[in-house]
Amino acid sequence: MDYFNYHRRPTIDVRIGNITLGGNHPVVVQTMTNTNTLDTEGSVAQCERIIAAGADLIRLTTQGVREAENLRNIHRQLREKGYTTPLSADIHFNPRAAHVAATVAEKVRINPGNFVDKQKTFAVLEYSDEEYRQELEKIRSKVVPFLQICKEHGTAVRIGVNHGSLSDRIMTRFGDTPEGMVESCMEYLRIALDEGFTDIVISMKASNTLLMTKAVRLLVDRMDKEDIHFPLHLGVTEAGDGEDGRMKSAVGIGALLSDGLGDTVRVSLSEDPEAEVPVARKIVNYVAQREGHEPIKGELYPGFSPFSTDKRETRAVRNIGGGFVPVVISDRSAITDMSINPHFIPDYIYVGSNLPANFPKGMKSIVDFPNWEDRIDNFPMFTTENISAIGECNAAVKFLQLSYPQLTDDIVQVLKKSEKVVVILQTTHLNGVGEQRAFFHKLLIEQCDVPVVIQRSYSEDMAEDLQVKAGVDFGTILLDGFGNGIMISNSGNIGIAQLDSYAFGILQAARVRTSKTEFISCPSCGRTLFDLQTTVALVKKHFSHLKHLKIGVMGCIVNGPGEMADADYGYVGAEHGKISLYRKRELVEKNIPQEEAVEHLIQLIKDNGDWIEPEAN
Repeated sequence: MDYFNYHRRPTIDVRIGNITLGGNHPVVVQTMTNTNTLDTEGSVAQCERIIAAGADLIRLTTQGVREAENLRNIHRQLREKGYTTPLSADIHFNPRAAHVAATVAEKVRINPGNFVDKQKTFAVLEYSDEEYRQELEKIRSKVVPFLQICKEHGTAVRIGVNHGSLSDRIMTRFGDTPEGMVESCMEYLRIALDEGFTDIVISMKASNTLLMTKAVRLLVDRMDKEDIHFPLHLGVTEAGDGEDGRMKSAVGIGALLSDGLGDTVRVSLSEDPEAEVPVARKIVNYVAQREGHEPIKGELYPGFSPFSTDKRETRAVRNIGGGFVPVVISDRSAITDMSINPHFIPDYIYVGSNLPANFPKGMKSIVDFPNWEDRIDNFPMFTTENISAIGECNAAVKFLQLSYPQLTDDIVQVLKKSEKVVVILQTTHLNGVGEQRAFFHKLLIEQCDVPVVIQRSYSEDMAEDLQVKAGVDFGTILLDGFGNGIMISNSGNIGIAQLDSYAFGILQAARVRTSKTEFISCPSCGRTLFDLQTTVALVKKHFSHLKHLKIGVMGCIVNGPGEMADADYGYVGAEHGKISLYRKRELVEKNIPQEEAVEHLIQLIKDNGDWIEPEAN
C-alpha cells in the first residue's frame, strides 16, 4: 500500500449478477431496504426508489425461511419490471434461510459471529484447544453445505464481520479487538478456500471509525501475507443520521478508500435507504478524483504502524499539541460574520490581515504577521515569506502556514528551534491527503515534534458536499494519529457557524475530541421493531444535552446490544411495541412499553449518576 500516492488495491474479480466487484472495476454503491421482506409490494416499490437513487446493488433482510422464500417473489417482480440490479440476502442466526436465499439472490451475506455460534451473551467462556477445534468443525459442517448451494447457483457470498456481534467464543480467545474481528473472518475464509470457493466479498464493520479502519487494514495485511486478494465491502455501522451520520461515514469509509482499499460501499444512515445512496456516491467519487494525480515523493517513517492507535507525540504550545485535545480554528479571513455558535465555540479565530472592530470579546484571534499587534489573546500568522522574523517575535503562539513542498531542511531546523511555533498545514495537491501524510512522515523522520493544525480549503455551497469532502480529508489524517487541530476554509455559501460545527463533528467522528452527545443508531431494516427515524428524533430531543454520554438506539436485538456496546446506554427494540434498556452491555430493563421507554431511560441515567438537567432556554 502506498500511503502517499492513490492506487486501487488489486483484487480478484467477483461476479454478482450483472456487476463485477474488484480493484479493476468501479466501486459499487449499495444500500439495504427497511421494509418487511414478507411485504412483496412494499419491498419492490422501495427497491425501485433505491434504483432510481443510483444504487448498484440492494440488500434485503431474510431473517427466516419465509422471508428467504418471499425474496423469490420480490426478485421475480423486479425482473419482470425490467430491473437488473442484483439482490443480496442478509442472514443472521439461520443457515436454513441462507440455503434458500442462495437459490434466489445473486449474493448472500452471512455473519461469522452468529451463522453457527449462539447469540452473543457477553459470557466469559473457557475453551480447551480440543473444544475450540470441535467448535470449528461444527462451523465447517454448517458452512460447507451452504457454499455448495452457492456454487451450484453461481451465488456470491459476503463474509460480513460486525464488531458488535463477535461470538462469545471469539471474544474468549481474542477479546473485543480488531484481531478478533480478523480471526472471525479468517475462520470462514479458510473453510471457503478449502472448498475451492472464491466468489467472496469481505467486510469488517464497526460504529467506531478508528477500530473499523484498523481492523480492515489488519485483515488486508493478513490476506496479503497469505496471497489472498478478495474484494472489500466498506461501511461504518450505526453511523446515525443527519450531518453526524454523513461525516462519520465519510471519515471511516474515506480513510480506507484513500488507502486504495474498498470495492463496494454502503453508508448506514438512520434515514430512508434512498438517502444513503447519494452520500455513498459522493464519498466514492470524491476519492476517485485522485486517480492519476501528480506523484508525491514521500518517505514512510519506519516506526509507523497502520494498525496502531498511537498518536504522534508533539510538544505543547499553549493549548495546542502535547496532551491537549485537537483545537478548532475558525477561518473568517474572507468574511465579516463574527457570530459564535454557543454549542461549538472555536478555540481560535483567524481573521486575516486585520482584527475587525466587531471581533467577539474573550475569543483568541490570529492575524497575519505584518499587521499583528502584541496584545492579550492575539497571535501572529507567518508564511515562508516572512519566516525570518519568527525568531524575534515574542508572541506566546506563533502560527506558520506551510505545505509539504515548502518543508525544506532549513524550514525543519526552524521548526525544531522555535518552541512556540504551530504549523498550519496547507495543500493544493489533487491528492491533498497523500501530500499531508508525507508532511507528517517527514516530521517523524526528522524527529521534529512541532504541533500541526491541518487546514483544507473548499468552495462548496451544499452542506452535504462539504461534510463529505471534509470528513474524508481530515478524517483520514486524524485516524492516522496525526493533527493537533483542524481549520476548514470555504468560499461557498455555507454559514460560518455551520463550518465550526462540522469541524467539531469531524473531530468527534475521528474519536479525538467529544463535544456533543454521540448517538449510535442503526440504519433500520426489515428487522426493525419501531419507527426508527421518529424514535431517534425523540431520543435526541431528550438526551442531546448529555454531551458526556454515548447513547445507542437500535431497532432489534440481532446486532443491537453488540454494536452499541461502545455506548453508555442503549435503547433496543425487543419486540413490537416493547423496548429493552441497556447500561453498557448489561440488560437492565426488559420489554418496557415503548411509550414509557424514554422516561425509564431518563431514570436509569439518573440512578447511575450520569444525568444533568438541561439548561433553560
